[in-house]
Amino acid sequence: MSILVGMSLLGKIADVAVVGGGILGLAHAYVLAKAGKKVLLFERGRKASGASVRNFGMVWPIGQPVGEMHGIALRSAEIWREALNAARLPYLPTGSLHVAHNDDEAEVLKEFAEIGPELGYNCQWLTPAQVRNRSTAVNPEGLRGGLWSPTETTVDPRQIIAEFPSLLAEMGVEIHYAEHVRRIDLPTLETGSGTYAVDSAIVCSGDDFETLYPQTFAESGLTRCKLQMMRTAPQPAGWQLGPALAAGLTLRFYKAFRVCKALDALKARVAREKAEYERWAIHVLVAQTADGSITIGDSHEYGPTVDIFDKTHIDDLILREAETFLQLPDPRIAEHWHGVYCQHPDKPFFETEPAPGVRILTGVGGSGMTLSFGLAERTSRHMGIQI
Repeated sequence: MSILVGMSLLGKIADVAVVGGGILGLAHAYVLAKAGKKVLLFERGRKASGASVRNFGMVWPIGQPVGEMHGIALRSAEIWREALNAARLPYLPTGSLHVAHNDDEAEVLKEFAEIGPELGYNCQWLTPAQVRNRSTAVNPEGLRGGLWSPTETTVDPRQIIAEFPSLLAEMGVEIHYAEHVRRIDLPTLETGSGTYAVDSAIVCSGDDFETLYPQTFAESGLTRCKLQMMRTAPQPAGWQLGPALAAGLTLRFYKAFRVCKALDALKARVAREKAEYERWAIHVLVAQTADGSITIGDSHEYGPTVDIFDKTHIDDLILREAETFLQLPDPRIAEHWHGVYCQHPDKPFFETEPAPGVRILTGVGGSGMTLSFGLAERTSRHMGIQI
């Protein structure tokens, strides 16, 4: 009896096993299934509960640096819309606004509006009146203007991670929840429930560095990042935020804006005037989900070990900054939480092949929603799969 036939008595034979039921794992399963591959998807929890359900739900190409990463993000956004329509899931293709309430913020955004289109970014500078026409949520007091981009989309990550697997099942993906993959030695994949035979495997296990290939992760340079976030209840009377909002502090974070000469002056001013925001690496983003709730965040605490206790004063700092540019009908916070993702200090994501036929892809930092589907296509091509 052949090895594959023998193992088929214990589990299904598949072309590819995907380990991880977060957005990276779901995206890989979708792209592979579309390419006609038989896919097994394993998620160790009864449902995914990591970074993929604890974020803004922003598909945010405007933040990716010029070149390859921006291209991957734009392609990812295209696949997102295709997949969401196929899954009959709601999304808000409302674009984004970066608003300026200080002169140095306006200088950065004007500079980006001038050079961005030449670099492939679809964006333009708006006057204060034009900003308010796009979103009445923006505080008009002291408003200098804003940067408009139509390429961004917002989803509710909790709904997507919970319901998108139904589409995958319709596409033939076999999904195993509450099944922890503990060993891969192709063609064998072993879980706590059985043994499976697969041709290849893709490991998208987030910040789990200890279960599979611990030595690889120990040498990877990856670290963890904890972020604190909040959400309001649904806003009254169907009120709409419009575009997802970012403000001046955000310009320090997204690598797209590093092309701006005016950025150094802004960063220096924030360092002088907002020491606590620097200490906790706070910037403020605002997004709305399909049910009308508003998500607000976030902070960043880096290190291999995550503090499980949240800090009330960090949430207070975030809300205080939000009040400088945001006006909500009902600003009362209904939920507080923290998320944890992993990232590499020098790379936009981490990928490696720890064994023949096995690929690890993780470390996308805060860009998992943005890059997921584009990276899934990239991984598939690297595996020799025609898309």
